[in-house]
Amino acid sequence: MIPARPVPLPPRPFGRLLRRLAGLLLWSVVPAIAAAPAASPFLPRSPPGPQGDPSGVLAPRGLKPFELGLVINDDDPLSRLAGAYYAERRGLPAENVIHVRFARRGPEMAPAEFLLLEAEVARRTPGHVQALALAWTFPFRVGCMSMTSAFAFGYDTAYCANGCEPTQVSRYFDSGSDAPLRDYFFRPAMLLAGSSLREVQRLIDRGIAADGTLPAGTAYLVHSPDERRNVRAARYGEVRRQLGGRFVIREEDGPIRGKEDVMFYFIGLQGVPHITRNRFLPGAVADHLTSFGGLLADGPQMSILRWLEAGATGSFGTVVEPCNFADKFPDPLVLMRHYLGGETLIEAYWKSVRMPGQGLFVGEPLAAPFRVRAARSSSSPSPSSIVTPARRSQYLPP
Repeated sequence: MIPARPVPLPPRPFGRLLRRLAGLLLWSVVPAIAAAPAASPFLPRSPPGPQGDPSGVLAPRGLKPFELGLVINDDDPLSRLAGAYYAERRGLPAENVIHVRFARRGPEMAPAEFLLLEAEVARRTPGHVQALALAWTFPFRVGCMSMTSAFAFGYDTAYCANGCEPTQVSRYFDSGSDAPLRDYFFRPAMLLAGSSLREVQRLIDRGIAADGTLPAGTAYLVHSPDERRNVRAARYGEVRRQLGGRFVIREEDGPIRGKEDVMFYFIGLQGVPHITRNRFLPGAVADHLTSFGGLLADGPQMSILRWLEAGATGSFGTVVEPCNFADKFPDPLVLMRHYLGGETLIEAYWKSVRMPGQGLFVGEPLAAPFRVRAARSSSSPSPSSIVTPARRSQYLPP
């Protein structure tokens, strides 16, 4: 059960920093040390200088395919097939695709085994890669951390909690960084997960179909009768104040149904009814604040995979009891501001969680529905990679 009152964040010892710096030796790059830029505005402008337009016209934002690494478990048939499909559809460079082998024994990987896997992936990942897509569904947890957070931060119990306690904060939270490895010495990760290969393929197709479409959907900020899980509702008014003039935002009392334009859906419940009776637009984000949404199978509450099956392109849930700390879940205002500003799904989602250590990110990482159209040439697939039923079928098992 989620207790009603979280406690303030205590300071973390300086020793944590030393441990993290030591872990950086695993990475195969020497990033430049730079101060983090300010949080991104709704429609970012090009910075002056060689990389930007001094006139300040609208500029593309967000990670590009050549900056995403893809990790495939060759001992998992679903991982092999889904990974191959994703690499082709997104046009990932061959050097960005990292093949590993580990036994799929269930939902959790032991920390000792993970450290070996992490070191191998770090050694083989090119230095220009800023984020990782993990092409599997199981395992999704490493000890007291989620799989995605363990790959991002390394296995570090500072990002865990013993009972109802806060955890280490992510410096990437609400940042304006467009290169997390360069600026923060870590690579955010997202699981390309699904209950079947076809579900993962549909997820991938939705993410690619969303790129640059600037959808005119609606953000549904839903109040829950469950007071303990309704803690994010306190932010809904601020979301409307800051973004209501730029995107349609509706507050609802209770779960929605029959909506045809869902782009964002935030709620707090153990299980959300009627989600399949709504239409999610390509690139849509949806999640529910509860204790165990990140348990992708056999959990006591609704799995975040149900959102993907209903048509969402990204979701988030915790794999270890988080209590009702709002900081351990996506902040709707931060997520929407970065996503609407043209950043990719993986960037916007990761930047929206202040304490992400216990949380699992799932979805199509490069989906960027609000990226300005000028950027589509660098993020959209070539005509030869456009999906057809025949092309999709070649990735299905016999």
